[in-house]
Amino acid sequence: MFVVKSPLSDADLKTVSEALQGALVDLIDLSLVAKQVHWNVVGPRFRSVHLQLDEVVDVARAHSDTVAERASALGVSPDGRAATVAAGSGIGAVPAGWVKDSDAVDALVAALGAAITRMRERVAGTGDADPVSQDIFIGITADLEKHHWMFQAETV
Repeated sequence: MFVVKSPLSDADLKTVSEALQGALVDLIDLSLVAKQVHWNVVGPRFRSVHLQLDEVVDVARAHSDTVAERASALGVSPDGRAATVAAGSGIGAVPAGWVKDSDAVDALVAALGAAITRMRERVAGTGDADPVSQDIFIGITADLEKHHWMFQAETV
């Protein structure tokens, strides 16, 4: 059933819908990873890392909504179900249990790095197909890179 008809060609829509779905999955997983670490971080820098993790959660959740709504606007049903996220995310897993503050920082540097790499691929792959979606990916990448920088600064 198609409720909304996209103005994009079928080929462009395929490219963009795959990019949007992949971004949605990565952003949902990033928010979950950051929240998991947020709940379990311990150590002398607990408070600052704990608060910084919530900033990543907020950014990832806001962007996931933007991505899902862009997909819907193009007539593509977004899929943010847990099984879909687990099967398609490019974000690595974090260990269960308590996480030392320095390990929490390392985990977020890795998670953000993975998300950024995949987001940059989406930026490159959608420019011709749909500059509007590409612009969304550019904004997401900028925000993720800001948080990546901030977590990397914690490792010095």
